[in-house]
Amino acid sequence: MNELMTARSLTTRPVVTLGGDAVAQVKDTVCDAAAARITGFTLTGRGLLSGPLQEGLPWSAVHALGHDAVMIRDRRGLVAAAAMTAHRQNLRSRLLGSRVVTEAGAEIGTVLDVVVEGGTGGRVVGFRVAANRRFVPGRARHRRRVYVPRGATLTVTGRALVLAEEAVGHVADDLPGFTALVAGVPGRWRGSPP
Repeated sequence: MNELMTARSLTTRPVVTLGGDAVAQVKDTVCDAAAARITGFTLTGRGLLSGPLQEGLPWSAVHALGHDAVMIRDRRGLVAAAAMTAHRQNLRSRLLGSRVVTEAGAEIGTVLDVVVEGGTGGRVVGFRVAANRRFVPGRARHRRRVYVPRGATLTVTGRALVLAEEAVGHVADDLPGFTALVAGVPGRWRGSPP
């Protein structure tokens, strides 16, 4: 499995060609929530006073999504930003702040961030959630911010994500624990076998 990262951590990540030229930086992540994958990025210029670019970066032009940069073959992969976002949602407008419920109607919480797979995958693998007190009991505020896998099925209805029951059976407190959970490594997440 490739490195997992949060979509918010991609904001301001440089977009670099394989030749080493920094052509832009990520402004926002565009995704197809129903397909649970990144479809591209809106971009901004590289500099303090740079504004949004009229070009976007479709996922098909991404060579690799790395820890430090989004790598592309060359600048020719960029497309008109308006065309790229016409039928997709950027994360801020659609997913962040959405309610998360199970298929049985139990409220889990609200989406704080989206966890995506780096490398060449671009899959949405889970969510960082401000958990409802009934879902994750405890007094400490930071304990109620957990990572939940998206599961085999994901339904997006209006401003709510509906997850399968088995997806919310296990949660992780941090991204390394969530990585272990998704990879099937026991012991780093809540609900793991002893």
